[in-house]
Amino acid sequence: MKWAHVEDDNREGRDRIGLFLGALLTRLSLAVLVTAVCFAGSCSGDGRQNGRSGGEKDAASGSPGAFVRVLGTVQDGGLPHAACTCSHCEAARHDPARRRWVACLAVCFPSEGRALLIDATPDIRTQLDQVRDVGQHPNGRTDRHPVDGVLLTHAHIGHLIGLGFFGFEAVHTKDLPVFCTPRMAMFLRSNGPWDLLVQRREIVLREQQPGASFPVGPGVTATSLAVPHRDEHSDTVGYLLRGPRASLLYVPDTDSWRAWTRPLPQVLEGVDVAILDGTFYSANELPGRDISEVRHPLMTETMTLLGPLVRSGRTRVFFTHLNHSNPALDARGKEIRAMEGHGFHVLEEGQEFAL
Repeated sequence: MKWAHVEDDNREGRDRIGLFLGALLTRLSLAVLVTAVCFAGSCSGDGRQNGRSGGEKDAASGSPGAFVRVLGTVQDGGLPHAACTCSHCEAARHDPARRRWVACLAVCFPSEGRALLIDATPDIRTQLDQVRDVGQHPNGRTDRHPVDGVLLTHAHIGHLIGLGFFGFEAVHTKDLPVFCTPRMAMFLRSNGPWDLLVQRREIVLREQQPGASFPVGPGVTATSLAVPHRDEHSDTVGYLLRGPRASLLYVPDTDSWRAWTRPLPQVLEGVDVAILDGTFYSANELPGRDISEVRHPLMTETMTLLGPLVRSGRTRVFFTHLNHSNPALDARGKEIRAMEGHGFHVLEEGQEFAL
Protein backbone atom coordinates (compact mmCIF):
# COMPACT_ATOMS: atom_id res chain seq x y z
CA MET A 1 0.00 0.00 0.00
CA LYS A 2 2.85 2.36 0.78
CA TRP A 3 4.32 1.90 -2.69
CA ALA A 4 0.88 2.29 -4.27
CA HIS A 5 0.48 5.72 -2.64
CA VAL A 6 3.93 6.71 -3.83
CA GLU A 7 3.05 5.64 -7.38
CA ASP A 8 -0.19 7.63 -7.25
CA ASP A 9 1.69 10.67 -6.02
CA ASN A 10 4.27 10.27 -8.80
CA ARG A 11 1.52 9.93 -11.40
CA GLU A 12 -0.17 13.11 -10.15
CA GLY A 13 3.19 14.92 -10.26
CA ARG A 14 3.82 13.76 -13.84
CA ASP A 15 0.34 14.90 -14.84
CA ARG A 16 0.94 18.37 -13.39
CA ILE A 17 4.30 18.61 -15.18
CA GLY A 18 2.65 17.52 -18.43
CA LEU A 19 -0.02 20.20 -18.11
CA PHE A 20 2.64 22.84 -17.37
CA LEU A 21 4.77 21.83 -20.37
CA GLY A 22 1.72 21.76 -22.63
CA ALA A 23 0.77 25.28 -21.58
CA LEU A 24 4.35 26.47 -22.06
CA LEU A 25 4.57 25.01 -25.57
CA THR A 26 1.25 26.64 -26.48
CA ARG A 27 2.53 30.03 -25.38
CA LEU A 28 5.79 29.56 -27.28
CA SER A 29 3.87 28.60 -30.42
CA LEU A 30 1.72 31.69 -30.13
CA ALA A 31 4.82 33.86 -29.67
CA VAL A 32 6.42 32.40 -32.80
CA LEU A 33 3.19 32.98 -34.74
CA VAL A 34 2.93 36.60 -33.63
CA THR A 35 6.59 37.20 -34.51
CA ALA A 36 6.07 35.71 -37.97
CA VAL A 37 3.02 37.88 -38.58
CA CYS A 38 4.93 40.97 -37.47
CA PHE A 39 7.80 40.28 -39.87
CA ALA A 40 5.39 39.53 -42.71
CA GLY A 41 3.85 42.95 -42.16
CA SER A 42 7.24 44.72 -42.00
CA CYS A 43 6.60 45.99 -38.48
CA SER A 44 9.29 48.30 -37.18
CA GLY A 45 10.41 48.36 -33.59
CA ASP A 46 7.68 50.82 -32.63
CA GLY A 47 4.92 48.94 -34.42
CA ARG A 48 4.73 51.21 -37.46
CA GLN A 49 4.29 49.66 -40.91
CA ASN A 50 5.85 52.34 -43.08
CA GLY A 51 7.47 50.00 -45.56
CA ARG A 52 6.37 46.84 -47.26
CA SER A 53 8.17 43.54 -47.08
CA GLY A 54 10.44 42.70 -49.97
CA GLY A 55 9.43 39.08 -49.48
CA GLU A 56 5.86 39.67 -50.56
CA LYS A 57 4.78 37.36 -53.34
CA ASP A 58 3.91 38.80 -56.72
CA ALA A 59 0.28 37.82 -57.20
CA ALA A 60 0.77 37.45 -60.94
CA SER A 61 3.83 35.19 -60.91
CA GLY A 62 3.74 33.57 -57.48
CA SER A 63 7.41 34.47 -57.00
CA PRO A 64 9.04 37.05 -54.71
CA GLY A 65 8.63 40.43 -56.37
CA ALA A 66 11.10 43.24 -56.80
CA PHE A 67 11.59 45.66 -53.94
CA VAL A 68 13.64 48.63 -52.81
CA ARG A 69 15.78 48.33 -49.68
CA VAL A 70 17.05 51.39 -47.80
CA LEU A 71 20.82 51.27 -47.22
CA GLY A 72 21.46 54.81 -45.96
CA THR A 73 19.58 57.95 -44.96
CA VAL A 74 21.95 60.81 -44.08
CA GLN A 75 23.81 63.58 -45.89
CA ASP A 76 27.22 63.07 -47.53
CA GLY A 77 29.23 63.61 -44.33
CA GLY A 78 27.55 60.68 -42.53
CA LEU A 79 26.51 60.26 -38.91
CA PRO A 80 28.70 60.72 -37.02
CA HIS A 81 29.75 63.49 -39.36
CA ALA A 82 33.41 63.94 -40.16
CA ALA A 83 35.20 66.17 -37.61
CA CYS A 84 32.02 67.15 -35.74
CA THR A 85 31.35 66.99 -32.00
CA CYS A 86 27.69 68.12 -31.98
CA SER A 87 25.30 66.19 -29.75
CA HIS A 88 24.03 63.99 -32.58
CA CYS A 89 27.53 63.05 -33.74
CA GLU A 90 28.86 62.39 -30.25
CA ALA A 91 25.84 60.23 -29.45
CA ALA A 92 26.40 58.24 -32.65
CA ARG A 93 30.08 57.74 -31.80
CA HIS A 94 29.25 56.27 -28.41
CA ASP A 95 26.13 54.34 -29.42
CA PRO A 96 26.38 52.33 -32.66
CA ALA A 97 22.58 52.07 -32.77
CA ARG A 98 22.43 55.81 -33.50
CA ARG A 99 24.84 55.70 -36.43
CA ARG A 100 23.46 56.16 -39.92
CA TRP A 101 24.94 55.53 -43.36
CA VAL A 102 24.99 57.97 -46.28
CA ALA A 103 21.82 58.05 -48.41
CA CYS A 104 21.55 55.03 -50.72
CA LEU A 105 18.95 52.57 -52.03
CA ALA A 106 19.18 49.06 -53.44
CA VAL A 107 16.76 47.83 -56.10
CA CYS A 108 16.45 44.08 -55.49
CA PHE A 109 15.18 41.22 -57.65
CA PRO A 110 15.24 38.15 -55.39
CA SER A 111 13.89 35.72 -58.00
CA GLU A 112 16.82 36.57 -60.27
CA GLY A 113 19.34 37.08 -57.47
CA ARG A 114 20.11 40.61 -58.70
CA ALA A 115 20.56 43.95 -56.95
CA LEU A 116 21.44 47.44 -58.17
CA LEU A 117 22.52 50.44 -56.09
CA ILE A 118 21.26 53.98 -56.45
CA ASP A 119 24.42 56.00 -55.79
CA ALA A 120 27.83 54.84 -54.60
CA THR A 121 28.49 56.38 -51.18
CA PRO A 122 31.46 56.65 -48.81
CA ASP A 123 29.77 53.85 -46.83
CA ILE A 124 29.67 51.44 -49.77
CA ARG A 125 31.64 48.69 -48.00
CA THR A 126 28.92 48.31 -45.37
CA GLN A 127 26.15 48.82 -47.89
CA LEU A 128 27.42 46.01 -50.13
CA ASP A 129 27.20 43.72 -47.09
CA GLN A 130 23.54 44.72 -46.71
CA VAL A 131 22.58 43.12 -50.05
CA ARG A 132 24.51 39.87 -49.72
CA ASP A 133 21.28 38.02 -49.02
CA VAL A 134 20.10 38.81 -52.57
CA GLY A 135 21.55 36.20 -54.91
CA GLN A 136 24.50 33.84 -54.63
CA HIS A 137 27.87 35.22 -53.53
CA PRO A 138 31.20 33.40 -53.04
CA ASN A 139 32.47 32.65 -49.56
CA GLY A 140 36.05 32.88 -48.44
CA ARG A 141 37.22 35.31 -51.11
CA THR A 142 36.50 38.72 -52.68
CA ASP A 143 33.23 38.89 -54.61
CA ARG A 144 34.10 40.46 -57.96
CA HIS A 145 30.40 40.84 -58.80
CA PRO A 146 28.76 42.12 -55.59
CA VAL A 147 25.97 44.03 -57.37
CA ASP A 148 24.56 44.13 -60.89
CA GLY A 149 24.69 47.85 -61.54
CA VAL A 150 24.75 51.38 -60.14
CA LEU A 151 22.44 54.29 -60.93
CA LEU A 152 24.10 57.64 -60.22
CA THR A 153 22.21 60.80 -59.32
CA HIS A 154 25.07 63.34 -59.45
CA ALA A 155 28.76 63.99 -58.81
CA HIS A 156 28.86 65.14 -55.18
CA ILE A 157 31.07 63.01 -52.95
CA GLY A 158 28.32 61.32 -50.95
CA HIS A 159 26.76 59.95 -54.13
CA LEU A 160 29.80 59.11 -56.22
CA ILE A 161 32.98 58.49 -54.24
CA GLY A 162 32.13 54.86 -53.43
CA LEU A 163 32.44 54.05 -57.12
CA GLY A 164 36.21 53.91 -56.57
CA PHE A 165 35.81 50.70 -54.54
CA PHE A 166 34.91 48.86 -57.74
CA GLY A 167 38.40 49.63 -59.06
CA PHE A 168 41.68 47.72 -59.20
CA GLU A 169 42.71 48.49 -55.60
CA ALA A 170 39.56 46.97 -54.10
CA VAL A 171 36.76 44.86 -55.65
CA HIS A 172 38.06 45.03 -59.26
CA THR A 173 34.75 44.36 -60.99
CA LYS A 174 34.33 43.51 -64.67
CA ASP A 175 31.92 45.45 -66.92
CA LEU A 176 29.74 46.70 -64.05
CA PRO A 177 26.92 48.76 -65.63
CA VAL A 178 26.80 52.35 -64.37
CA PHE A 179 23.70 54.27 -65.45
CA CYS A 180 24.19 58.03 -65.65
CA THR A 181 23.53 61.11 -67.76
CA PRO A 182 25.81 61.98 -70.71
CA ARG A 183 27.26 64.89 -68.74
CA MET A 184 28.09 62.61 -65.80
CA ALA A 185 29.62 60.08 -68.22
CA MET A 186 31.85 62.79 -69.67
CA PHE A 187 32.98 63.74 -66.18
CA LEU A 188 33.85 60.12 -65.33
CA ARG A 189 35.75 59.58 -68.58
CA SER A 190 37.69 62.83 -68.23
CA ASN A 191 38.73 62.79 -64.57
CA GLY A 192 40.76 60.44 -62.40
CA PRO A 193 40.45 58.07 -60.76
CA TRP A 194 37.14 57.35 -62.49
CA ASP A 195 38.70 57.32 -65.98
CA LEU A 196 40.80 54.30 -65.01
CA LEU A 197 37.67 52.36 -64.06
CA VAL A 198 36.31 53.06 -67.53
CA GLN A 199 39.58 52.25 -69.33
CA ARG A 200 39.98 48.95 -67.46
CA ARG A 201 36.31 48.10 -68.10
CA GLU A 202 35.75 47.68 -64.40
CA ILE A 203 32.66 49.80 -65.10
CA VAL A 204 30.71 50.29 -68.33
CA LEU A 205 28.84 53.60 -68.67
CA ARG A 206 25.20 53.34 -69.77
CA GLU A 207 24.24 56.87 -70.75
CA GLN A 208 20.63 57.93 -70.22
CA GLN A 209 19.31 61.37 -71.10
CA PRO A 210 17.27 63.03 -68.32
CA GLY A 211 13.68 62.01 -68.91
CA ALA A 212 14.61 58.65 -70.45
CA SER A 213 13.10 55.39 -69.21
CA PHE A 214 15.06 52.15 -69.18
CA PRO A 215 14.61 48.65 -67.72
CA VAL A 216 16.56 47.77 -64.58
CA GLY A 217 15.08 44.31 -64.05
CA PRO A 218 12.08 42.14 -64.90
CA GLY A 219 8.95 44.29 -64.85
CA VAL A 220 10.70 47.36 -63.39
CA THR A 221 11.68 50.52 -65.25
CA ALA A 222 13.61 53.56 -64.08
CA THR A 223 12.96 57.05 -65.41
CA SER A 224 15.58 59.70 -64.72
CA LEU A 225 14.15 63.11 -63.82
CA ALA A 226 16.15 66.32 -64.20
CA VAL A 227 16.63 67.89 -60.75
CA PRO A 228 17.81 71.46 -60.11
CA HIS A 229 20.88 71.38 -57.87
CA ARG A 230 24.46 72.64 -57.61
CA ASP A 231 25.80 71.13 -60.82
CA GLU A 232 29.50 71.92 -60.60
CA HIS A 233 30.72 68.71 -62.27
CA SER A 234 27.61 67.07 -63.69
CA ASP A 235 23.89 67.51 -63.86
CA THR A 236 21.58 65.97 -61.23
CA VAL A 237 18.73 63.50 -61.59
CA GLY A 238 16.26 61.65 -59.42
CA TYR A 239 14.76 58.29 -60.32
CA LEU A 240 11.15 57.20 -60.70
CA LEU A 241 10.92 53.41 -60.33
CA ARG A 242 7.80 51.67 -61.64
CA GLY A 243 7.01 48.02 -61.02
CA PRO A 244 3.96 45.77 -61.28
CA ARG A 245 2.92 46.48 -57.67
CA ALA A 246 3.95 50.06 -56.94
CA SER A 247 5.94 53.12 -57.99
CA LEU A 248 8.59 55.01 -56.04
CA LEU A 249 10.25 58.41 -56.62
CA TYR A 250 13.74 58.98 -55.21
CA VAL A 251 15.07 62.56 -54.98
CA PRO A 252 17.73 62.67 -52.23
CA ASP A 253 19.34 65.98 -53.23
CA THR A 254 17.66 69.03 -54.76
CA ASP A 255 17.36 72.78 -54.65
CA SER A 256 14.11 74.32 -53.43
CA TRP A 257 10.91 72.91 -54.91
CA ARG A 258 10.28 76.43 -56.28
CA ALA A 259 13.17 75.83 -58.69
CA TRP A 260 11.39 72.88 -60.32
CA THR A 261 9.74 73.53 -63.68
CA ARG A 262 6.77 71.32 -62.70
CA PRO A 263 5.15 71.67 -59.28
CA LEU A 264 6.09 68.75 -57.04
CA PRO A 265 2.45 67.71 -56.42
CA GLN A 266 2.07 67.26 -60.18
CA VAL A 267 5.28 65.22 -60.38
CA LEU A 268 3.89 62.91 -57.68
CA GLU A 269 0.59 62.20 -59.43
CA GLY A 270 0.22 58.41 -59.54
CA VAL A 271 3.33 57.83 -57.40
CA ASP A 272 2.83 55.50 -54.41
CA VAL A 273 5.97 56.34 -52.41
CA ALA A 274 8.13 59.47 -52.50
CA ILE A 275 11.56 59.51 -50.82
CA LEU A 276 12.63 63.13 -50.77
CA ASP A 277 15.43 65.47 -49.71
CA GLY A 278 15.18 66.07 -45.95
CA THR A 279 18.60 67.64 -45.41
CA PHE A 280 17.33 70.38 -43.09
CA TYR A 281 14.22 70.43 -40.93
CA SER A 282 13.62 74.17 -40.53
CA ALA A 283 15.31 77.56 -40.54
CA ASN A 284 15.83 77.24 -36.76
CA GLU A 285 18.51 74.68 -37.54
CA LEU A 286 20.66 77.28 -39.28
CA PRO A 287 21.21 80.25 -36.93
CA GLY A 288 23.01 83.16 -38.52
CA ARG A 289 22.47 81.85 -42.06
CA ASP A 290 20.55 83.64 -44.81
CA ILE A 291 17.77 81.18 -45.60
CA SER A 292 17.89 82.23 -49.27
CA GLU A 293 21.41 80.75 -49.43
CA VAL A 294 20.16 77.33 -48.33
CA ARG A 295 19.16 75.65 -51.55
CA HIS A 296 17.72 72.49 -50.06
CA PRO A 297 13.97 72.52 -49.40
CA LEU A 298 13.23 72.59 -45.68
CA MET A 299 11.26 69.62 -44.41
CA THR A 300 8.67 72.00 -42.98
CA GLU A 301 8.18 73.53 -46.44
CA THR A 302 7.82 70.11 -48.06
CA MET A 303 5.20 69.07 -45.50
CA THR A 304 3.20 72.24 -46.15
CA LEU A 305 3.42 71.71 -49.92
CA LEU A 306 2.47 68.02 -49.85
CA GLY A 307 0.11 68.02 -46.88
CA PRO A 308 -3.09 67.67 -48.96
CA LEU A 309 -1.59 64.85 -51.04
CA VAL A 310 -0.44 62.91 -47.96
CA ARG A 311 -3.77 63.40 -46.17
CA SER A 312 -5.56 62.01 -49.22
CA GLY A 313 -3.63 58.74 -48.79
CA ARG A 314 -2.56 58.68 -52.43
CA THR A 315 1.18 59.07 -51.76
CA ARG A 316 3.36 58.18 -48.78
CA VAL A 317 6.26 60.58 -48.18
CA PHE A 318 9.56 59.76 -46.44
CA PHE A 319 12.55 62.02 -45.83
CA THR A 320 16.17 61.01 -46.45
CA HIS A 321 19.63 62.66 -46.75
CA LEU A 322 19.31 64.22 -43.27
CA ASN A 323 22.12 66.54 -42.21
CA HIS A 324 23.81 65.67 -38.92
CA SER A 325 22.27 68.83 -37.41
CA ASN A 326 18.70 67.80 -38.26
CA PRO A 327 16.53 67.46 -35.11
CA ALA A 328 14.44 64.81 -36.88
CA LEU A 329 17.33 62.41 -36.20
CA ASP A 330 16.04 62.21 -32.63
CA ALA A 331 13.50 59.38 -32.79
CA ARG A 332 11.80 60.65 -29.62
CA GLY A 333 11.91 64.34 -30.45
CA LYS A 334 9.00 66.73 -30.91
CA GLU A 335 9.84 67.11 -34.62
CA ILE A 336 9.25 63.41 -35.26
CA ARG A 337 5.99 63.51 -33.37
CA ALA A 338 4.84 66.54 -35.36
CA MET A 339 5.83 64.94 -38.68
CA GLU A 340 4.14 61.64 -38.01
CA GLY A 341 1.07 63.43 -36.74
CA HIS A 342 0.72 64.85 -40.24
CA GLY A 343 1.47 61.55 -42.00
CA PHE A 344 5.15 62.13 -42.90
CA HIS A 345 8.08 59.91 -41.88
CA VAL A 346 11.86 59.82 -41.68
CA LEU A 347 13.23 56.96 -43.76
CA GLU A 348 14.75 54.06 -41.80
CA GLU A 349 17.71 51.96 -42.85
CA GLY A 350 16.65 48.41 -43.64
CA GLN A 351 13.15 49.52 -44.62
CA GLU A 352 11.78 47.88 -47.78
CA PHE A 353 9.17 48.92 -50.35
CA ALA A 354 7.57 46.60 -52.90
CA LEU A 355 7.72 47.55 -56.58
